[in-house]
Amino acid sequence: MKSDLRPLIPVLVSACLLLMLSFGYRAGFGLFVRPISEANGWGRDIMSMALAIQNLTWGVVAVFAGGIADKYGNLRVLLVGAACYSVGMIGMAYAANETAMIVTAGIIVGSGISGTAFGIVLPALARAVPPERRSWAMGIGTSAGSFGQFLVVPLMAEVLDLTGWFMALNILGASALLMALVAIPLAPYGGPSKQVDNHDTSTPLVTIFRRAWSERSYRLLVAGFFVCGFHLAFITVHMPGYLVDLGFDAKIGAWSISLIGLFNVLGAYIAGVMSDRYSKARILSLIYFSRAIAISLFVLLPVTLTSIMMFSAAMGFLWLATVPPTSGLVAVLFGTRYMAFLYGIVFLSHQLGSFGGVWLGGFLYERFNSYDGVWYVGIVLGLLAALIHWPIREHSVEQSLMKPATSATVA
Repeated sequence: MKSDLRPLIPVLVSACLLLMLSFGYRAGFGLFVRPISEANGWGRDIMSMALAIQNLTWGVVAVFAGGIADKYGNLRVLLVGAACYSVGMIGMAYAANETAMIVTAGIIVGSGISGTAFGIVLPALARAVPPERRSWAMGIGTSAGSFGQFLVVPLMAEVLDLTGWFMALNILGASALLMALVAIPLAPYGGPSKQVDNHDTSTPLVTIFRRAWSERSYRLLVAGFFVCGFHLAFITVHMPGYLVDLGFDAKIGAWSISLIGLFNVLGAYIAGVMSDRYSKARILSLIYFSRAIAISLFVLLPVTLTSIMMFSAAMGFLWLATVPPTSGLVAVLFGTRYMAFLYGIVFLSHQLGSFGGVWLGGFLYERFNSYDGVWYVGIVLGLLAALIHWPIREHSVEQSLMKPATSATVA
């Protein structure tokens, strides 16, 4: 008999709205690369470095944010995250040099994203719903983030077009505070409580990490998620500029990113449903192999408006489809008690890949006036990721993770 999820509608709605805003804003930063660079007389490598550090900060801070949420509850993490998001976006408008842009767009906004994104929200959903519906719920949450990308990026483009980049950042930064309001219903589903689990909470996080890292399947999962970050961040940041360089209107780049978000609503949901029925590792291998094929066709064929839309739709279907099976594998391996922390480790690898994709794109563009090399790197990484995920075993090792810590273990 299927569980009645009606009492959980408020937390599902809260999670979806929060992810829509968080990922919608983040996906639109690429729209500001050209206007800010031109206004300040910078090369694209400077904004690329700031946004690369944003992705890296997101990953590093997500580990600590996940640990705090697991130990003490997620509401304070979500509220601080929303505040950092707002302050960082507004600060970008007043950043007069490279260091200021790295601090605002990179460190502060990156910290804000880490406190309002999947690493905090998906574990709350996993705790809120019955085990047999976890992948489904995480698919719903992932789809909401994608829908935010579809909905928010064109709105950001319109605000940018109507008001200019300076005022647009102030307006959008102020609106980011809405995330603090919609985060409140998630509060009961973070941190140690009888409603969530009865496990011992005294085991140090470093011990939890060591035990998890001894599991080969977890190490493979961490390594493979690097590639997802590389693909997503490079395309999100550099696709708008890439298309302008080819002679397309700037709004085509915004609609490309938006279309990716629209098709990932379907892709992420299907990935969540399929992950409840079939091997999560096999699904991940198929996703990464399909990405390599899609990128290859886009690079090798002439770039037209039709090919842009087809590529955006294909990549959109595969975009965040990796998240439900990846987060689901963490839950299968280790349970949900330390899921925010352990998923945070996996996500750090994702953000290291994001840093590489964004930085390498800007670096190679400034030196060769072309993004071609990064596209080819993305193809090779996609094929490697397909191979890496294939041997992952889907079995629970939660008991070894949760055994009481001894003095020798802590040391």
